Parts: sequence; structure tokens; C-alpha cells
Amino acid sequence: VPIYVILFLEPTVYRSIFAASVFAIAALTDLLDGHLARQRGQVTKVGRLLDPVADKFLIISGLILLVQFQRIEAWLAIAFIVRELGITGLRAVAAAKGVIIDAGKHGKYKVVLQVIGIIILTLQGAVAFPFINIHLLGTGLLYLALMFSIISASQYLWEFWQARVNKNILE
Repeated sequence: VPIYVILFLEPTVYRSIFAASVFAIAALTDLLDGHLARQRGQVTKVGRLLDPVADKFLIISGLILLVQFQRIEAWLAIAFIVRELGITGLRAVAAAKGVIIDAGKHGKYKVVLQVIGIIILTLQGAVAFPFINIHLLGTGLLYLALMFSIISASQYLWEFWQARVNKNILE
């Protein structure tokens, strides 16, 4: 995250390309780490909680910088950040009561769309593709991610509610 931020704070052509590359590598290593942990049976409760937090640091950093350079609207970044903080808090409350709410498929789709959208918008102005509006593509992917964000947040809330009713986790 710090390397991405340092590179993208002054978005020249080369710095934007390097920043997008660092962001992509960070996202891919996170994906690989999770896959290897599941494959090797090394999934832990701590890992299930901390891994999404690391994802959020990366995504939130990207969103804030995209707002700073006017590549996305502030409300879009705020919507994502508020959702992330709320759901992370919800999962933490559940975990404190021994209930682990795992990431669902819609949340994973959201993250993939966010990562691709942020990478594309980080590259805006640094690369050009014929017949493709980079800004429109990246922003469109983030709007699609927002849709999945709402769906997955609803699912987390439902799972939390079910756990609350079944296990009295808020008592």
C-alpha cells in the first residue's frame, strides 16, 4: 500500500504505470495467499479476519487517491468506505462472539471489480486504448462493484441477523 501511494501521489505516465503494477501485484499476491491457505488447509480465524482488512487498506487507498485526482466522485469512495467499515465492524462483533461470517461470492466479485476498476483509473492518462474510454470503463466497473457491494452487505447483515437470533450474539 505505501509503495502504491508514494508512486501515485505524483501521477506521471511512468509513475502511474508503476503504481498500477504495484496495485495489481498486491491484489494478486493477496488472492494467491488466500488460495494457498485454503488449498493447504492453513486457514485460520485470524487470517479470515485480517485478510479482508488488508484488502480494505489497499482498496481504500486507491479510492482516496482517485478522488484526489478527480477520477471518481467523492460520494462513490465514501459509499465504499462506509460499507467496508460497517461490514468489518459487524464481522468483528460476530467474531468476538465466536461466529465467523465468511466472505461470500458477491463480496469477492466486488473486490475483483474494484481492483480492476482502480487499476484502470490509475492508468488513466498514462495509457490509451483505441476505441476505449478508460475513464468510462474504470468508472463503470466501480459502479458495478457498488451493486455487488450492496448485495454482499445485505447478505452479511442477513447472516449476522441469523446468528444473532440463533446464538444470541448481542446479549
